[in-house]
Formats: sequence, C-alpha cells, structure tokens
Amino acid sequence: MSASGRLDELQAIADAVVAQAATGEQVEAFVSRDSETAIRVYENEVEHFVSAQSEGIGIRVIQDGRTGFAYAGTLDADAIREVLAEARDNLTFGTPDEWAALADPDGVDVVAQELWNESLATFSTEKKIELTKELERLTLAGDSRVRIDSANYADVAVESAVASTTGIRRAGRENGCYVSVETLADDGDETQTGFGFSVGRSPDDFDLEKAAREAGERATRLLGATKPTSRRTTVVFDPFVTAMLLGVISSTLNGEAVVKGRSMFRERVGEQVANPLVTLVDDPTNPLAYTATDLDGEGLAARRNVLIDDGVLQGFVHNSYSARRMGTRSTGNAVRGGFKGTPGVGCLALQLRPGERTQGDIVAGIDDGVLIQSVQGLHSGVNPISGDFSVGASGFVIDNGQVGAPIREFTIASTLQRMLLDIAEVGGDVDWLPMRAAGVSLVIRDVTLSGA
Repeated sequence: MSASGRLDELQAIADAVVAQAATGEQVEAFVSRDSETAIRVYENEVEHFVSAQSEGIGIRVIQDGRTGFAYAGTLDADAIREVLAEARDNLTFGTPDEWAALADPDGVDVVAQELWNESLATFSTEKKIELTKELERLTLAGDSRVRIDSANYADVAVESAVASTTGIRRAGRENGCYVSVETLADDGDETQTGFGFSVGRSPDDFDLEKAAREAGERATRLLGATKPTSRRTTVVFDPFVTAMLLGVISSTLNGEAVVKGRSMFRERVGEQVANPLVTLVDDPTNPLAYTATDLDGEGLAARRNVLIDDGVLQGFVHNSYSARRMGTRSTGNAVRGGFKGTPGVGCLALQLRPGERTQGDIVAGIDDGVLIQSVQGLHSGVNPISGDFSVGASGFVIDNGQVGAPIREFTIASTLQRMLLDIAEVGGDVDWLPMRAAGVSLVIRDVTLSGA
C-alpha cells in the first residue's frame, strides 16, 4: 500500500469512530502505526537488537465534564468497537471537570515540512548494523586509551491520524534516526567516560567521524582530573549541557505546571526574566530539530512559539485543556506518547537564538572560568518551583583564554532565575541532539563552584 493509502486507511478508522458519537458526546480517536529499531554493538558483535512494530487506537469520550478513555493495541474492527464501549463505560467513573473538552480547530495552517525520508524507510537492517560497527571502529581508532562501552543505532517511524467531533481531522507521518557511542578511557587505575552523537532524517546525514572523535575526546581529556578549589566563577556550558538545562527550563514554561502553581514563572509574563541576549523559542517547524513535527498530540498545527524574547517572558506552552483553564488558546503543544495515553503539555523543540562565536572564540575571551562538559543529577538537583540549582559537574579550568587542566567531583550552584539573568553570551555552535532541545555553548557569570 502506498504512503498516502496507509494514511487514508488510518484516517478512515478514526473517522468511523467519531461518526458513532451519540448526542451530547465529544469523541476523539487517535490511530497510529509505529516502528522502531534499536541496535547495540560491542566488540564488533551485535549485543542487542530490537525491531518492533505496533499499531493501535486510543479513544476519548467527554460528556457533562466527565472524561472516559480506553485503547487497544490492534486495529481490528471488533476490538475498536470494544474500545469505544469501554471509553464510554470509563466515563461514568470520571470526576466532573468544568474545563474538560476536546480541542477546537483554531485556523492555524500546518507548516509544510519534509519529515519523512524514504531512504531511511528502505535502509536495510544489515546496513544499520554495519554502520554501527563502523562507528565503533572509528572510535577505537582515535586513541589507544579508549574502550567502547556501547555503540548504538536507533530509528523511529510514526504514521498517525486523529479525528474528533469538534472538527479536527488530520494525518501525518515522520521518521528519524541517530547514532551514539559511549566510551571509557583508561590511564592506570583511573577511568573516565565520554559520549558522542549524530542525528538525521536518514543515515546519509550522519557524521560518524565527528561522533567518534567527540566520544574519545570527552573521555581522554578528563584523565588526570582533580577536584578544584571552591569559588565564584564564570562557567561555559558545553552544547549538550545547555540542551539538558533547557529541558529543565521547559518544565517551568509548561502551562499545566503553571496552572497547578508549580512554576517559578507563574504571573511573570511581560517581565524581564533573562538577559536581553536570550530569546528562547519552541520551534517544531524547524526541520533541523530532531523532534520537528507538523502536528501536536491533539491534531492542531505545530507552530513556532516565542517563550522568552530579548529576555522578556512572553508566555507558556499549552494544550487545549491548560489553555482553557488559563483563559487563552492552545499553542499547539499537546504531547502524546502514542495511542495508549491522553495528551499532556510540553515543549516540542526548544532552541536558543544563537550568537555568532564558536566555543573556542568564547573561551579565548575568558581569563578565569570553567568549561562544563557534563553534569550529574540535573533533574534531582533543580527545583522548577523555587529555581534552586545545584548539580554535580566535570569539565576544565579556563585560564587566560585557554582550556586547561581537567577537573571533577565539584558542584555548581545558583538559581535558574539568577542564571538566566547572568547569561553573558550565547554561542553560535548549534548542535542538534536526539532530544527536545538543541544545544549551544552558553556563558553564565557568577556561578558558585564548590570543590575542595
């Protein structure tokens, strides 16, 4: 069956469910087919291999403020009838919620994107395995001190359709892939770890040499690391660390968290919350983002949302429910983990507006600081309500514009509010990673470093 034929089939299934809505019911059907591959290679042998396909349907029924939901991991007609009946039955146990309702069409057009790559769809398993083995070979060839913990390949493909009694009717498909390698570097009794990534719409987009080189360098550069003395200093976040930080910040810009009073930014829209250098956007319409998409989890068009503009907080991301509770409109940020769940809220593809300089140029202008290569305990060490920030880290001393000795076993501490205001530069070295945020070098002044 052709691609358009497969999508038409899924859409027809969703339409048929919605057509059975009774008087006074709101009904939504979400139908999807997914496939994924995961390969792990160790010592030139396949250590782990998964190739999985799934399909199913999730149905929501809302009436008189009560919501019922059910799903099935099959598209068999009899099973779908049972799911609809079960959703209706579950509705009777629901607690009335005055804000419960399905999303309404909002007139925002879908941004055309090339989210499906046929070369990935037809890429053979044998080639995926060989590519992963090549990544391992390239990494080992870089430095004799480097060992491989694992070399990995992963891809995912999703075809989905959604229909509702409120008038939403949309279908789409997307796929993507990435490779990663985790390394160990040995020097006597000491061992340090590293990693490298490359992402793309197809394996043709991979830069295996870069992923291998970075994985080796991240591990070997930390050999001989010592614990630094405590002080207040300037830190430069590596792009991967910045992406992780943005992931934490995204939880404070989530409309659901704001509604529940779990965000430090509640009631701060229009205020200066960051250095004017900072413009933060959630832009799933940027095809370079690994998580780019054209539709959100409720079938509304994904769109570019400016959350912080020149340091000023503009607003939050919403699905239709959180928007309704806050008296605003959905920003197209409903997130859905598949047919087995109902939509939540989340950023889709966070990006800082990049500057112009490379990390090397940035470091050259810093007399005394620390380059942070990795952090530990980011989610447990950061409180999105108070903004308290304290995490373990490793990296390198910056001395007179040069990257110097490696350091480890220290913490960096501040608050998210203070860190956003203390941002001194955003780098131009955008790194697209297999996560919902892009990386970029980030300079933050006056951070507390606690070591020896």
